[in-house]
Amino acid sequence: MRLVIARCSVDYAGRLTAHLPSAPRLILIKADGSVSIHADDRAYKPLNWMSPPCTLKEGTEAEAGIWTVINKAGEKLIITMEEILHDSSHELGVDPGLIKDGVEAHLQELLADRIETLGEGYTLIRREYPTAIGPVDILCRDSDGATVAIEIKRRGEIDGVEQLTRYLELLNRDPHLAPVRGVFAAQEIKPQARVLATDRGIGCVVLDYNALRGIEDDKLRLF
Repeated sequence: MRLVIARCSVDYAGRLTAHLPSAPRLILIKADGSVSIHADDRAYKPLNWMSPPCTLKEGTEAEAGIWTVINKAGEKLIITMEEILHDSSHELGVDPGLIKDGVEAHLQELLADRIETLGEGYTLIRREYPTAIGPVDILCRDSDGATVAIEIKRRGEIDGVEQLTRYLELLNRDPHLAPVRGVFAAQEIKPQARVLATDRGIGCVVLDYNALRGIEDDKLRLF
């Protein structure tokens, strides 16, 4: 991971345009290729970012202060450096990943054992399907044989949708799996997360823990 603290302005050019005026900011450049711009007053959320896969080009001598980040869709994040205050790189290694709490782990196990509750003809490929950025909770196939990646949370929020989006971008590069669609499954899904998931073509499933355990009606509500 590379950490850069700089006084800079940032311009985004893509489906929309956005401009961040000059100010001191933290720029995170991660090993997965993502680039994100942070302020000191916005908790963990970046002011702007570019998800992988993307490329970072630092300016030549004539434009040494211009950094350009381009993703596969041709969208650009242009960072104009005025003064670099700090620049360091750190090797973090492979992260072991988030250890889910008992409920999330049990939901994953139950849904994998009863994968047909998602729909007739669904079959399990594998739980904890490994990828370079962490394991996908469940990978399965639907009745048409298409690959489906499922991310399971106890409470479904925007960060869970972002996590599944990153998995889908990676999985869809594998010709043996593509096309891969996503399903975001949780006991409760926040409205903002549902809107983001729908916008990205990701299905949402509300899980009934007791139903999966066979205590009550075993139907899932699919939206």
